[in-house]
Amino acid sequence: MEEKKLAYELIDFLHASSTAFQAVDVMRKELLSKGYKELLGEESWSLQEGDRAFYTKNGSALFMIQIGKNPLEGGFKMAGAHTDSPAFRIKPDAEMVQDGYLKLNVETYGGPILSTWFDRPLSVAGRVLLKGESALKPKTMLVDFEKPLLYIPSLAIHMNRKVNEGVEIHKQKHVLPVVTMVQEGFSKKGFLKGLVAEKLGVSAEEILDFDLFVYEADKGSLVGLQEEFISSKRQDNLSSVHAIYKAMLEAKEFSGINVGAFFDNEECGSASKQGADSTLLRDLMERVFYALGGTREGFLKSLESSFMISADLAHSVHPNYSEMHDPTNRPLINEGPVMKISANQRYTSDGDSLAVFRNLCETAGVPCQSFVNRSDLPGGSTIGPIGSTHLPIRTIDIGNPLLGMHSVRELGGVKDHLYLTKALAVYFNLM
Repeated sequence: MEEKKLAYELIDFLHASSTAFQAVDVMRKELLSKGYKELLGEESWSLQEGDRAFYTKNGSALFMIQIGKNPLEGGFKMAGAHTDSPAFRIKPDAEMVQDGYLKLNVETYGGPILSTWFDRPLSVAGRVLLKGESALKPKTMLVDFEKPLLYIPSLAIHMNRKVNEGVEIHKQKHVLPVVTMVQEGFSKKGFLKGLVAEKLGVSAEEILDFDLFVYEADKGSLVGLQEEFISSKRQDNLSSVHAIYKAMLEAKEFSGINVGAFFDNEECGSASKQGADSTLLRDLMERVFYALGGTREGFLKSLESSFMISADLAHSVHPNYSEMHDPTNRPLINEGPVMKISANQRYTSDGDSLAVFRNLCETAGVPCQSFVNRSDLPGGSTIGPIGSTHLPIRTIDIGNPLLGMHSVRELGGVKDHLYLTKALAVYFNLM
């Protein structure tokens, strides 16, 4: 079935994309194999109708660019998502020895559901910076141990009889992963750097620094009686990245300029050079427009006919916590992508942009749903409102419904991933 084939492709993508760096690397390699041109920030750009290209920032954000017919007149059709997920980042000098165990000192990244990280095999991945030809340009290598290395054990119920009544998890004390048992004479100094060096086949002296994250080692799977659910790490928000990416790869005949914007650091506020709360996307759009021979006035005019889809995950009604949801807007898994609405602009959707997305779904022949937070509960936000402060263009916030958002392993819908990809395919093929 088409929907299961795409779901398995998503699971493969999620498993290969253990961090934002790996996600960008996976897409970059495939795009190069498909003839896409890599645009380098330090070089001049020249583009024309029919070109397909991409640009990366920090190795953790990627932007797909497709030049359609009448690119200076048709405006930008954009869809944005983010490559990062809540996790643990390994601190410098992370090695800690306690009662014969070697642990790693980690810092919480974003807002993970901490309890879900206990008692499961974990691994380590990220990027490593080595000495290069220039002090300002270190060499970058990616590393992924791809096997269970770490474990965060729970405290036995016998030592905390009230554990099932709720227990505070201390971020500095309780979530430090165990690596190994140590013997007498063990030296912790440089242990992790040596492990990384051995994995990469370089000397430890070459390594200047690294950005390493802990991730769940096990691969995702289809679950449910009819295998209708996707259980996997990092669905928030790499499933949106994957849907946009796949839809753009299928774009054939269209007008204007298509952009897939995959930012980093949404989970911690987007305030970085590779995040949505920067000038990154607008700068990129201007460079693309001028590389096509456009003018500043022409670019500003093009914004009036442009549109942005901010794609992030949405909350499905939880069958065990039904009362936590709005009484009339109750999206469900496998009932189609969700349009997210907030009177206070926590989401950017308004009547105009909602009408556009409904049209896309109708054309694609897929259902859609609405999400609004309970009026007495504050909700999250997305790159949509953040991006709108830098780009005054029509925008909608959408996303597929999910259970267990920010768990180490989230639950999504097989049909929903196909539905969203189909709706986005219609969008990117508009003339």
